[in-house]
Amino acid sequence: MIARIADWVRQGHQVYWVCPLIEESESLQCEAAEKTALTLSEQLTGIRVCLLHGRMKATEKDHIMQAFKSGEYDLMVATTVIEVGVDVPNASLMVIENAERLGLSQLHQLRGRVGRGSSDSYCVLLYQTPLSAIGRERLSIIKQHQDGFTIAEQDLALRGPGEMMGTRQTGQLLFKIAKLDRDQALLEHIPSAAKMIMQDHPESVPLLIQRWIGQQRQNYQETA
Repeated sequence: MIARIADWVRQGHQVYWVCPLIEESESLQCEAAEKTALTLSEQLTGIRVCLLHGRMKATEKDHIMQAFKSGEYDLMVATTVIEVGVDVPNASLMVIENAERLGLSQLHQLRGRVGRGSSDSYCVLLYQTPLSAIGRERLSIIKQHQDGFTIAEQDLALRGPGEMMGTRQTGQLLFKIAKLDRDQALLEHIPSAAKMIMQDHPESVPLLIQRWIGQQRQNYQETA
């Protein structure tokens, strides 16, 4: 990758190198952006390296971003702060470290920072081994698909939607029978069916709630 970046810059292109963390952490085996920027500066002699992360002041981030866009830097080492709102057509190569730790939507957003110019663009995903089965599946999805809606659907199927009324952001919904991906056509009729039951059979409402929600009802009320 170091040789490829050097060659890419010699051809007149710019590069992103994305790191999940700002500083070193013993709990997560990720290269920190600050350390990576220093390492790449040492290994890529003559290549101008800048650093961008979320702890910088807004004015400092804007200054670095504009300097990179105007061509004052060749390589930007950044955290995921660049996943939205960054448009540098000449930046046509992106390297993402520890890609297995990022969500599919986030990977897709980051990948969208390249490919904005007329030249061929590439996004390289680096990961640590051993790679879990889910991690392998997620990286396979981002490799095979370019469409954001398809990736979002795959992400939903893989991690689960969590709770509609609650705090869990992942995992399977606590439905007894229904499945979102299978029963989409039926789910749109739920509001009218619920209204009909409440109007015509109000005595059944507590029984239905107890049967299908049970103990979860208290959790939902506390969350609300």
